[in-house]
Amino acid sequence: MARRLAVLAMMVVVLGALGFAGWHNYKQRQLAMQQTQQKIETLTKSSPEEANAEPDASGASLQGKPAPAFTLVDLSGKKVSLAQYRGHPVIVNFWATWCGPCKLEMPWFEEMNQKYKSKGLVILGLSQDDGTSADEIEKAVKKIGVTYTILQPDESVPKLYGGVDYLPETFYVDPKGDVVEETAGAPTKDEIEADIHKILPGA
Repeated sequence: MARRLAVLAMMVVVLGALGFAGWHNYKQRQLAMQQTQQKIETLTKSSPEEANAEPDASGASLQGKPAPAFTLVDLSGKKVSLAQYRGHPVIVNFWATWCGPCKLEMPWFEEMNQKYKSKGLVILGLSQDDGTSADEIEKAVKKIGVTYTILQPDESVPKLYGGVDYLPETFYVDPKGDVVEETAGAPTKDEIEADIHKILPGA
């Protein structure tokens, strides 16, 4: 009888220990999941990849001001400047190959490029892929299916445009060279087209 009680007591202790261990592991997993979620949220908030991010309220808007001038190199090594497109409506789009929302909207830009290039529309895609070769960027561009001009990274240009804290970030420049609209995050195709109409001649 005593042996049975001892065995029973031992089983109670073991089950209790297992229960405590299970509860402890559960709490640890919960904590780990919370920490992971916090890291993901922090990454999203501080990362340019947040799809519908609003522009930083502390940053000065360029709307109504002349678009900052720049000269960059395209994927073939040719110099391209914003100034050479004076008199044209121009879209200046900051993007990156790792940016999901960018790859969502770029086919829409290509569609608008084909639709409105007869009206002089120019689209310049400014890659933010620091440390990525032109060949790698070109492969990504071909995969996305765009034909408009893609320019290689230069860290000085985003600073001219307010820091470009989120990607994608887009500036719509009228033929006079002034920024008419600026957006952060991937809008809808209809919103892109509406913004293009704001900079088309005679619109």
